[in-house]
Amino acid sequence: MQQQTNTLMERIVSLCKRRGFLFPSSEIYGGLGSVYDYGPLGVELKNNVKRLWWKTFVQEREDMMGIDSAILMHPAVWEASGHLKSFSDPLIDCKKCRKRFRADHLVPAEPLSPHVFKEKQVDHHPTVCPLCGGELTSARPFNLMFKTFIGPVEDATSVAYLRPETAAGMFVNFKQVMDAMHPRLPFGIAQIGKAFRNEITTENFIFRTREFEIMELEYFATPESAPEKFNEWLSIMKHFATALGLKSEKFHDNEKTGADLAHYSSRTVDLEYQFPFGMNELWAIANRTDYDLQQHAKASGEKLMYRDPVTGKEFTPHVVEPTFGLDRTILAVLAEAYEEVPVRSGSDETKKKHESETVLHLPLALAPIKVAVLPLSKKEALQTEARSIAAGLRKQWMVQYDETGAIGKRYRRQDEIGTPFCVTVDFETANDKKVTVRDRDTMKQERVAIVELTPYLKTKL
Repeated sequence: MQQQTNTLMERIVSLCKRRGFLFPSSEIYGGLGSVYDYGPLGVELKNNVKRLWWKTFVQEREDMMGIDSAILMHPAVWEASGHLKSFSDPLIDCKKCRKRFRADHLVPAEPLSPHVFKEKQVDHHPTVCPLCGGELTSARPFNLMFKTFIGPVEDATSVAYLRPETAAGMFVNFKQVMDAMHPRLPFGIAQIGKAFRNEITTENFIFRTREFEIMELEYFATPESAPEKFNEWLSIMKHFATALGLKSEKFHDNEKTGADLAHYSSRTVDLEYQFPFGMNELWAIANRTDYDLQQHAKASGEKLMYRDPVTGKEFTPHVVEPTFGLDRTILAVLAEAYEEVPVRSGSDETKKKHESETVLHLPLALAPIKVAVLPLSKKEALQTEARSIAAGLRKQWMVQYDETGAIGKRYRRQDEIGTPFCVTVDFETANDKKVTVRDRDTMKQERVAIVELTPYLKTKL
């Protein structure tokens, strides 16, 4: 079973590179460990996930608003939040071969080559190097924040950090949002943005990387209502998973208790998902109580409180925080959508030649390309008509025009990237002014008039 799941993961990685979803960053220079670039199809998929998240959690809700906070923040922010002191992983070194490991996982860090497979969970206090058998040092904290400097002089007064999370930007803007928008409790602040962590070890393609994107919101409520809001948001997150095409039976609620529960949290649940490499955290939700607003109020000297307009009572709101790792979400969506099926398109000779083909059953809202327009041949009349149709459809959707290869091969290419509908311009089109629309999932083909094509696809998409 492990070999099969690893093979599936390798096939997903191969598909992503081959079809322009994801590329290793700086690959022509040998790559940079655990950093990836989103290609032409990947950026469309990524934007579609973000759009759906924003529509669900911000646009369609009266009690939500968005911001976009800066990646670089005053270093005092990270001192107040505790990141400078305690945002670390246990690091150990081999005295013999000089390799470095994360103590709680004991996986060799391989920073110059992407590491696909899962870390092995082992004893938290290993003493022998798994590579050479040498003696290991004792564990010491390794801060995960990337340090940089602002200005021309690199000294202690110019130190800054790339943010390791997006939450702080929403907490430090709480007062400004209150003053500008005058919201009533309960309300939330949301944002989508990059975060950076200097991970000791990385794993599983884009599951754990050093540069990643987070979709996150902070929902402010009264202390009394926060536990109820926690349950509401947990349910909403699960509904969102369905919209992404993720099966509910592949999820597991990991309720944090005891030492696993962060000191600032009264309740945390990790929503774990069955990836090809095993069950692991996809999203999380925490009741952070009033910890963050209190910490930043104390450190900054600003009053970060809410005044009830009816009672006049002032208090520090409690915060429920649903967090979605965007890159992990994309990996889950790809894994869920990926299927290998017997060859469905092309001649009998083609079907004999290829044992299977890949189909990405992406939800319609997420598909990078919504419609492909395919002239049956390279005859000029067909190409002219097909390009005209493609130009019209581009006003509504992302469209790909493809005239290269046999029509069966082109169908298979579109199936592989998850395109829901293919529009074929054939030799009858000039006479009946119709095209053939093929459905990715059902394989049903329907003859549709060109003048009715856009409204027809609107009903489908």
